[in-house]
Amino acid sequence: MDASAVRARNAVINRAVGYLDDGSFKAILASRVAIPSASRLPEHKADLGRYITENLQPHFERMGFVTRIFENDLAPGPFLLAERIEGAGLTTVLQYGHGDVVAGLEDQWAEGLLPFAMTERNGNWYGRGTADNKGQHSINMAAIEAAITERGSLGFNLKYLIEMGEESGSLGLEMFCATHKRELAADVFIASDGPRLALDRPTIFLGARGGISFNLEIQARESFQHSGNWGGLLSNPGIELCHAIAALVGRMGEIRVPEMTPGTIPANVRTALKDIKITPTQGDPQIDEWWGEPGLTSEEKVFAWSSFEVMEMECGNLAQPLYAIPPRSRARVQLRFPVGVDVKTIVPAVRNALKEAGFDRVVVNDPTDAIFLASRLDPDHPWVRRVAASIETTLGQKPAILPNLGGSLPNNIFSDLLGLPTIWIPHSYPGCLQHAANEHLPVAIVREGLVMMAGLYFDLGEEGRS
Repeated sequence: MDASAVRARNAVINRAVGYLDDGSFKAILASRVAIPSASRLPEHKADLGRYITENLQPHFERMGFVTRIFENDLAPGPFLLAERIEGAGLTTVLQYGHGDVVAGLEDQWAEGLLPFAMTERNGNWYGRGTADNKGQHSINMAAIEAAITERGSLGFNLKYLIEMGEESGSLGLEMFCATHKRELAADVFIASDGPRLALDRPTIFLGARGGISFNLEIQARESFQHSGNWGGLLSNPGIELCHAIAALVGRMGEIRVPEMTPGTIPANVRTALKDIKITPTQGDPQIDEWWGEPGLTSEEKVFAWSSFEVMEMECGNLAQPLYAIPPRSRARVQLRFPVGVDVKTIVPAVRNALKEAGFDRVVVNDPTDAIFLASRLDPDHPWVRRVAASIETTLGQKPAILPNLGGSLPNNIFSDLLGLPTIWIPHSYPGCLQHAANEHLPVAIVREGLVMMAGLYFDLGEEGRS
């Protein structure tokens, strides 16, 4: 890169950081956090539309984007598609974010903090959506604005899709993308969501594990029975269900149903993970090294293997003990799984495993929540090298490259349905508490995110200016 290009690149980066230093970025994000766009709460349905029409849409239009709003009967809120097409033959980038959030949990926040009023404390911005996902797409939008303002154009075509139902399982997103596949055509998909590997480690990830939840249930009889009269004579569904779960997963978390795991880890995924180290920071729990699939590293367990979890269990009533044998027990379980697991085989395999182990009375309910499928871009893909090189140029260090996120995102819609190479650049960290009280975003990550994205947008546009 010649000296004039370096100066131009630095000017874009400095302008992006300037939005943070002059307080304008903070004000914009605070206005977005103030809209209680909780997609799982029907009383906030109007706020989902308001977030689009009153906040994001005007901002995109000020930057020269053409915007369209779409409704979908399945989705809890609208979709916004903002497009800035600068020329035929230029690289076209599709970006994505979501403006909905989980419930505020107002009564659980620390003193002086509220979910829908952004507050700065100890170098963090607190508020619902600061990390997931309002802060993340706000960083990208500010970097886009810096590139356009500084240079007069991007030098590439950009389409930005915002949905308002990701926290409800992205209902309607697949239908929307199938219906509007032509409008969403691009060369690459770049988005920001989820956490980076660590607070101080810039990260890109290339897909996500899939996620499926379902219930296990035993209904032994209709009512509670006194344990003094019937103990030893009646089966206890709580004990029975615990043993049934043990037929699916061992005492150290190892999965016993082959269909729930990928069986093997691809060699280039293993190679990519050798550069990754999960290091808990202050406030994080310490890793239980003995837990999970034997023979795998901690990084392989999270990013390349499946994990089976009991999320909730019910048996009797702990709040009001009856000293009686409960009639029913149930558990909601979850499987996170990487590429290599066929989601259609999971529940049938669980039913078969329980039957073979003699637990015929366990009812395995069909999944009721939306299912995210597993997806992963090849770590050797040219776009991975291109984005990683841009970040290294900007920050002077290589980003961590995760083959996929440990959590679940609707990435498969963009990778499989739209056929795009998918790259995620997260602007958050594992301790951000994004689905809990006290959700926050470190200002240091905001600054680094603005720098990274401004540099990347400059680099993407250089080809279009040559």
